[in-house]
Amino acid sequence: MSTRIISAAVALVAAIVLVAFHSTILINLAVGALSVMAVYEVFKAVGFDKYKHQHIACMAFAGVDALVPFFLYRLNTLYFFSYKLYLGIFVLTMCILYLRDHKTLKYTEFFGMLGSTVLISYAFGTLIKLAQDDSIAFSVATEARGKAQVYLIVISLAAAWLADSGAYFVGTFFNRTGREVHHPWPEISPNKTLEGLVGGVVTNGLILVITSLIFDLVNPAFKIRYYWLVFLAGMIAALIGLVGDLTASMIKRQTGIKDYGKIMPGHGGVMDRFDSALLVVPFIYYLASQGLLIVGTNI
Repeated sequence: MSTRIISAAVALVAAIVLVAFHSTILINLAVGALSVMAVYEVFKAVGFDKYKHQHIACMAFAGVDALVPFFLYRLNTLYFFSYKLYLGIFVLTMCILYLRDHKTLKYTEFFGMLGSTVLISYAFGTLIKLAQDDSIAFSVATEARGKAQVYLIVISLAAAWLADSGAYFVGTFFNRTGREVHHPWPEISPNKTLEGLVGGVVTNGLILVITSLIFDLVNPAFKIRYYWLVFLAGMIAALIGLVGDLTASMIKRQTGIKDYGKIMPGHGGVMDRFDSALLVVPFIYYLASQGLLIVGTNI
């Protein structure tokens, strides 16, 4: 338990530092490293790492996809090297490698590599967009957009991570009181209970509302558009995060591994920590891009 607490504390400090420097290339490098590690872990888990050149190409794409936005959003340059261009280069490279290794590389593995790499890169990429794409906070005054982006990053990660904590405490409460608990997914995640799920969904909505209220009070340059929508978004995010969590757990069950990695003692690998975030962050990004979370003020 102490190892998990220490690892969580270190991760929290690192997250705070990254949020503080969200407008710099530091967050691109950090998120890029996480994305590359996630691709590495998934490939190792399912056996794709035996294809060395494809493995390298996929990790390279994940890294490039995290770095390019800094040049686009912060330096206003490198426009010719758009997502469609380097995605096309990546797909073309993978096709050439597939043709070269067609005797040993199956089409299911080829599409599995492409799909998992693009999914992971896209998910981590939305976190960078929240941090650096000013159009997300288009209604907020220029000088206050940085704070608005910090808010969006914080609630994205909170929505992905805190539902599990709420579910754990509620589920533990029911266990200690001797009440009957239900395990809806015993083969995938035997420790998850229906009671914990309900508790996690509700607490996630409340936590996002409380977090939003704090940001609303200390940042007069923008305000929360609808608190009821924040509460609803928190509950939906908990369910979406559960889907990501169970999907990642199913892969571990089918491949016979306990954790994706050991980069975080007590927590496992990057995928073990970010499995929920891979689906939740894009959801929060969509809400933010539609102007449903925050709105600027005249202050």
